[in-house]
Amino acid sequence: QVQLVESGGGLVQPGGSLKLSCAPSGTIFSINAMGWYRQAPGKERELVALMSTSSRTNYGDAVKGRFTISIDNAKNTVYLQMNSLKPEDTAVYYCLVNALMGNTWGQGTQVTVSS
Repeated sequence: QVQLVESGGGLVQPGGSLKLSCAPSGTIFSINAMGWYRQAPGKERELVALMSTSSRTNYGDAVKGRFTISIDNAKNTVYLQMNSLKPEDTAVYYCLVNALMGNTWGQGTQVTVSS
């Protein structure tokens, strides 16, 4: 099975920025959407951002206006630009590729927002 390789997580101060990247290790056919979910300790996994192949986007209410999803089709890579980060953004961020045959999830990358 193809894997999703995530990078860009780390420690950042409140108000700072990070950019996450995610790319498949191989070819995924018939992709419908790519995006990001996150899960904080004691919390349910929640939508962060999702972009369909028609460029429609969905953002979780908690991140609207601060996070931006983008896809580089040539590189087959999805990005998440995170600005104005808050401590409550601290979570493991999971990349998602939704294709005709189902969902593929990344391994998760830790984002910690702290002074």
